[in-house]
Amino acid sequence: IAAGSGEDGCQANLCCSPVSDIGALPTVASNTAQDDRADGLGEATHDLLVNPPSAKSKIRRSAFALPAASLTFQDVAFSLPAKRGGKAQVILEPCSGHFEAGELVAIMGPSGCGKTTLLDILAMKKTSKYEGQVHVNGRPRDMLFRRVAAYVGQEDVMPAHWTVREAIKFNARLKRQPRQTHRSSDEWIEILLSAFSLTSVGNELIGGMEARGISGGQRRRVSLARGVAAHASLLFCDEPTSGLSATDAETCVKALRTVAKRLGVLCLVVIHQPRTEVADLFDNLMLLTSHPGRVAYNGPMADAQDYFKERNCPVPANVNPTDYYLDLLTPGTQWDHADELVEAFRVVQKPGIDTVVAAAMCREGQCVEDMLSIGGQAVRRSPYSVPFAVQLAILLRRKLRLTLRNPLGLALPLVVPVVQGVLVGYMFKGIGQRGLLRQVMFVFCLQTMLCLAGTMSLIILITDRTLMKHEVSEALYCEGAAALTSALVDVPLSLLGALANVVIMSMLAQLDAVIFQHVLGWSLILFFVYDSLFALMGAVAKDTRQAQVVATPFISVFMLFNGFIVSKADSPPALGWIFSVSPNAYAMEAITGVLLDRFEPTNFREITERNTLQKQFPGPSNDLQGLAVMAGMILVLRIGQQLGLRYMNHIQR
Repeated sequence: IAAGSGEDGCQANLCCSPVSDIGALPTVASNTAQDDRADGLGEATHDLLVNPPSAKSKIRRSAFALPAASLTFQDVAFSLPAKRGGKAQVILEPCSGHFEAGELVAIMGPSGCGKTTLLDILAMKKTSKYEGQVHVNGRPRDMLFRRVAAYVGQEDVMPAHWTVREAIKFNARLKRQPRQTHRSSDEWIEILLSAFSLTSVGNELIGGMEARGISGGQRRRVSLARGVAAHASLLFCDEPTSGLSATDAETCVKALRTVAKRLGVLCLVVIHQPRTEVADLFDNLMLLTSHPGRVAYNGPMADAQDYFKERNCPVPANVNPTDYYLDLLTPGTQWDHADELVEAFRVVQKPGIDTVVAAAMCREGQCVEDMLSIGGQAVRRSPYSVPFAVQLAILLRRKLRLTLRNPLGLALPLVVPVVQGVLVGYMFKGIGQRGLLRQVMFVFCLQTMLCLAGTMSLIILITDRTLMKHEVSEALYCEGAAALTSALVDVPLSLLGALANVVIMSMLAQLDAVIFQHVLGWSLILFFVYDSLFALMGAVAKDTRQAQVVATPFISVFMLFNGFIVSKADSPPALGWIFSVSPNAYAMEAITGVLLDRFEPTNFREITERNTLQKQFPGPSNDLQGLAVMAGMILVLRIGQQLGLRYMNHIQR
């Protein structure tokens, strides 16, 4: 079983000194780090992170360690639901274990053994139903658990126009712990940049499809540094060394070991075939075999070779032990001893583990609320570490920076509408001084452009939502803060572009001042309706293509049933109700009514045009009803957007 510090050690860990204000560690200067040097090591914590010692070197816990958190799980299991006429597929059979604060634990096994499944369950990330119990310090997890836990997933989901330093600082600020009292967050960020060999690229962009940036391996290290920056008592890492060179992988695991030992953080790491120097850094090893996932070993890493030797599976000379373990536990290979090792675990190790787990489940230690409280002060009952106002301020700052750096973020809402306004407006140049029918056609084209302009924003909406879902799953901020951030940045930008489009087209068309006022007013109201519609599509659709497919019928129907293409008199009686909910119909009716009132025909053709339009728009226009309907649509669509962001398109685990 995982080696712990004993009951006395556990109780001692519960009384930890405060740590930094925003995730930073004690300063390196000798005159300000006396407590951190009092253990006799002669090195402050920041020195150990920047220059981590070897696996044989002992790292003593700092006086600035985090509140201790032990993790106990009992009979944890997971199966995929049975399909019609079939049986449930067992992914992970019941397993139990107990790990103490300050341990670095490796979870290994062949593909399909349930490593990530187990990690997600322990990290409270599993969205599907599972069996078993998971306790922290002998207590069931609650909503506050996510404030003392950090998770590093397999995917590196970050904005392309973010810098490395900004990415790490973002997590440090949003995962800020109440006990943190250090004077400088920047110092903590610099330490992490050095610890994960990112100092040279600290001001470089993350990069991606939209912009060139750092390498894939560097992005992986940024994700790991972001997890450590959270300064959480529990750190869960899913394959953090994938895509890294052997040297970089060793550097990262050494940094994790220093964090675990020095700050008392319990680190659980899913890892694939680490080289010997990396494997030796881990305190404990949990080995699983696949089809289904079953435990074959759960104990100290240093004792694993002797254990396998006693099972008549000695590690051959000059062979990486972890590679050999996986060979033994991979079903169907020539070295397959999976069933024998699972049975040996059941007989040799499981009884002792069950005893320790049962005792740990009954021994209640410090609860998460006490871990977060300062001097007995009440703790805010929220899964988020910082209040809504702080979340909003941090998100706004990031959104503004990313928008200014991203050419696409400015071109779509601003440049494209201006160019369209100039081109289309030039096509209708001077139309305000010509026939009535042409002026109505101009209004129709203007409305059509406003309706279709929102489709361009779907790309940004879907991209931002995907990022938001990953970050919300880490309890960095809530969906409401993300939606309000978008409303405060994206909507004004789009509104400015729409305003420029309408003004440019109207000026080139030489519209009468009174007519221009009505065109501008109704066009802006129409803009808010369609902006809300596309915001809803961006919240509920799986991707941009699906959003466009779902939005197209609404746009087409509203554009057709606007009184100009299809009039109320010409429409089938069964479809007449559409005019009552079509925002285009209300806007077109109101603007056309003003055009009819102010137009003075001078010849037979103009009289004919006026009579034709009067039949299509018999009046009087229902301006108040139109405003009420459009305001109601905006409200309903925005509420739908909030519900979609909150309850749909979650990261499934």
